[in-house]
Amino acid sequence: MHFIMATILACWALNGWADGEVALVKKVVGAPQVMHDGEVLAAKLGMKLYATDKLVAGVHETLGITFNDGTTISVGPSTELEMREYVFDPANTKFAFNMYLKKGTLVYSSGKLGKLAPSAVKLDTPRSTVGVRGTRLVLNYE
Repeated sequence: MHFIMATILACWALNGWADGEVALVKKVVGAPQVMHDGEVLAAKLGMKLYATDKLVAGVHETLGITFNDGTTISVGPSTELEMREYVFDPANTKFAFNMYLKKGTLVYSSGKLGKLAPSAVKLDTPRSTVGVRGTRLVLNYE
């Protein structure tokens, strides 16, 4: 098991995961935006995302992202999502997944992080916190 995890981590490092990227944009409809270090960027297929990026999708826009542990999030139209914290370090048993849905809709599907450390996954809205326990869910906050 440790050999498999070490191999996976080595592959992530070779593919750029070691530079702080935590996710990749896998689907873009319309012109959603990514806010990274004070910069507003157009979301593009294959774009690398970082643990504190903000995602904004307009009225007819959507965005699909896949995190390095296999967790997927689909961002629906008219959505603002802030990525607050992401740590997936199985070698050191460190895990964290915290997103803030300011408004809109997202579909969350657990990856390895949600299976290895379900209590580390947290999705917040202005009025609630959802603890995810290795599942798929739709979260809508208007």
